[in-house]
Amino acid sequence: MPELAISADKVAFIIEKAREFDVKESDSDPDSGSNPADDDEIDVLEDNNSDPVAAELGSFIRALNEDEQVDLVTLMWLGRGDGDVEEWDDLRARAVEARSEYKSPRRETVRYLLGEPMLGDLLADGMDELGIDWSDERTTPVS
Repeated sequence: MPELAISADKVAFIIEKAREFDVKESDSDPDSGSNPADDDEIDVLEDNNSDPVAAELGSFIRALNEDEQVDLVTLMWLGRGDGDVEEWDDLRARAVEARSEYKSPRRETVRYLLGEPMLGDLLADGMDELGIDWSDERTTPVS
């Protein structure tokens, strides 16, 4: 069983935030001038360029060290079914290789992960595949 460079607490936080990000829908009312209370504050579920969840999640992932980011990508791939637990080392080596091709690895890793539909579920599936309990209901990360 591989030993992760990233803690289960950090992954749990990312899963929770990614799931919040995943429920956003495209901006259906871009010229809304109404009072938020009048429209039941439905705009909070719309995806736009000023999404605080995406900003928080992106900042958190960007602040991870290289090994943590590599493990995060590898976990996502494992959860997506790109390999199984026995292939962890190969998946991780692919993640390291892919990262080395980026001019700005931290920014590109964040962009790649946030662009993956259902990121939270894929990370959760990856953790489950490894048999790691990540289900702590934290809302803030533990350093």
